[in-house]
Amino acid sequence: MRPHLSLDVRNVLQSAEFYEKVFGVSPQKQTADYAKFDLHQPALNFSLVSSAGTVSSVDHLGIEVDSTEEIAAWKVRLQEQGILEKVEENVACCFAKQDKLWFSDPDGNAWEIFTVHEQLEVAGPLKNTGCCVPKTEGASVAAACAA
Repeated sequence: MRPHLSLDVRNVLQSAEFYEKVFGVSPQKQTADYAKFDLHQPALNFSLVSSAGTVSSVDHLGIEVDSTEEIAAWKVRLQEQGILEKVEENVACCFAKQDKLWFSDPDGNAWEIFTVHEQLEVAGPLKNTGCCVPKTEGASVAAACAA
């Protein structure tokens, strides 16, 4: 079983090139208005669909990994591709202590690669848990976290 995620994007070719950098593989299928990544690690059926209008609005997207070693490997890949925007280590976010890497795609969708060290008590509003993701269209993670 694999989850499927399909994103509306403004430019499929640009977005496919970006996600090829993120995942380290080429799309399995690609046209001018569609691209599909058949991923096994992480297990994900991921597609990009051309949108002439407004792209979908999401809070952020993420990939949870099992260890700090996997975070380190992702960090190297994202740095080598020049797309890593922010590193958070041992932060309390979403009621858990985590290590996180953040980047944004060409349409401004924020992504996190994260591992959870420990679950924390669920108390108080989420906005006070230290999570750092952009809330305005087109804002990068780095810009939102600097504000």
